[in-house]
Amino acid sequence: MNCITYGNGPHRAVFLHGWFGDAQCFKPMLQGIDPDRFSFAFLDFRGYGSAKDSAGPFDLATVAADAIAVGDSLGWPQFSIVGHSMGGKAALRTATLAANRVQRICAITPVWAGKAPLDADTLGFFRSAAEQLDARQAIVHTSTGGRLPSYWSRGVATLSTKTSTARAFADYLESWALDDFDQEAAKLTNETLVVAGGHDFGVPEQFIRETWLKRLSNARLTLLPESGHYPMDECPLILAATVSAFLDPS
Repeated sequence: MNCITYGNGPHRAVFLHGWFGDAQCFKPMLQGIDPDRFSFAFLDFRGYGSAKDSAGPFDLATVAADAIAVGDSLGWPQFSIVGHSMGGKAALRTATLAANRVQRICAITPVWAGKAPLDADTLGFFRSAAEQLDARQAIVHTSTGGRLPSYWSRGVATLSTKTSTARAFADYLESWALDDFDQEAAKLTNETLVVAGGHDFGVPEQFIRETWLKRLSNARLTLLPESGHYPMDECPLILAATVSAFLDPS
């Protein structure tokens, strides 16, 4: 299985990256994660990172199945699931497929299980990002409140073209934007933490309140006021502390 492992502690979690990332995207926060307390597995989605040469399919149902397979390969009968952005939606899909195995769900600036509220023009612009670097940079820049250096947003966009195939990038958009399993997700009772960024214009706090918090019976919100859509880059140690406290509240 295409994943990176970290730590050997008793609290186990599979991490699912976002549209622009791969398994390496969580690396900045590891400087704040105690390896004797946690065991983490960071999955590369098919078409990304170490799984870049995979033939797919490139959708969130496959990501969920692969996340469960990671748990199997590591001998984890139970584990938590952590997902960023589209990985948050994949985390929900994982829980709907294996609710008895998923202990906790931590969703970082996540899209919801239903269709994303993108109008036709916005969806068309997002689709253009599969082939256009400038579109990718604009999406990253906007989703972090337009306040971070353009050098950084350009770097994120450029790296994404190297760590994923254009086909996979395009197909995952269709899945995270248009898949709708809202009714299944709403039945989940797993303890859930949703992390929102105060400067996230892509997945704003109000959207999270109207979806995740209204639809899930056991969800709560933590707002990172100085972050946008990428807290693992913008405030990695704060995110590490937030995730650690949720996965191991003792």
